Amino acid sequence: MRNGVVQGAQYQGWGAGNGEGSVNISWRKNSPVMLFSRTLLIVLWLAVCAVTAQDVQTLLETAAAGDALAQFKVGLLYEEGWGVPEDDAEAVKWYRKAAEQGHVRAQFNLGVIYDAGAGVPEDDAEAEKWFRKAAEQGFSSAQFNLGLMYNNGWGVPADNAEAVKWYRKAGEQGHVQAQFNLALIYDTGTGVPEDDAEAVKWYRKAAEQGHIPAQFNLARMYRNGWGVPENDADAVKWFRKAAMQGNAIAQCRLGTMYDTGEGVLEDDVAAFAWYSVAVASGNALAQFLFVDGKKETLTPTQLENSQAMATEILEQIREQKRQNE
Repeated sequence: MRNGVVQGAQYQGWGAGNGEGSVNISWRKNSPVMLFSRTLLIVLWLAVCAVTAQDVQTLLETAAAGDALAQFKVGLLYEEGWGVPEDDAEAVKWYRKAAEQGHVRAQFNLGVIYDAGAGVPEDDAEAEKWFRKAAEQGFSSAQFNLGLMYNNGWGVPADNAEAVKWYRKAGEQGHVQAQFNLALIYDTGTGVPEDDAEAVKWYRKAAEQGHIPAQFNLARMYRNGWGVPENDADAVKWFRKAAMQGNAIAQCRLGTMYDTGEGVLEDDVAAFAWYSVAVASGNALAQFLFVDGKKETLTPTQLENSQAMATEILEQIREQKRQNE
């Protein structure tokens, strides 16, 4: 594995839809990425308070009559305890009824329930079965999860070719984590021939959606000329995007580029500011390697300007995080 590859993926839960030195974002099973069920319920009823006893009774009657969408909605109600007592077993019952009629979101949620062991014994094979049904209907989150199961041998024999197949299907629909995983596979040559150009292609797709590890890894590719012509200015661009989202290693790397004048004009004030931001973001190594020594080379005016710049950058990062919440 190349030095500096940011690795890993998250296991999509109820969903609808860092730096030099080998940073690992580990594979995490049963770790939701987004709460699809809550989002959908708001779409269906606009607010929890809009779900009345009459709504629930009507929905239960429609579901009992065999309507797949109603069955799915009832499963959501029991899963979340909205208008009915929270009951995982009842959620599974109604999701299954809808899923057996081909309701794709019910199939997906049933897969997640079996993966998590919520209301049923944890069962990877059963999770794979329902993810596959949803994936074959084109549901990108199910395609991603199925790829992840093949990647890790959860409920199926490990098979990198199948993982690539399903990641690609999800990635082509814009699933950002699938795009990142696909890039990582080509970057490291995991089960496929190493292909820097293909890695760059998928890192870029994910990076343009704001995926921080993809932005960092794309900067690496430009910095080293892997799959693209070496271009320090583009490396700075993508390090900066990751840095402004709070990635402490990208912040430190941006500092070194200002320090040495790679891709930007050499600027001691900006370099120290980014080192300081990295330290404030939790990169203790930046303090040891860069901040203490760099501080001694700055005049009092430069130090004051750098500290002001760091404060402004940190506030911009905090504001961006607030906007993204």
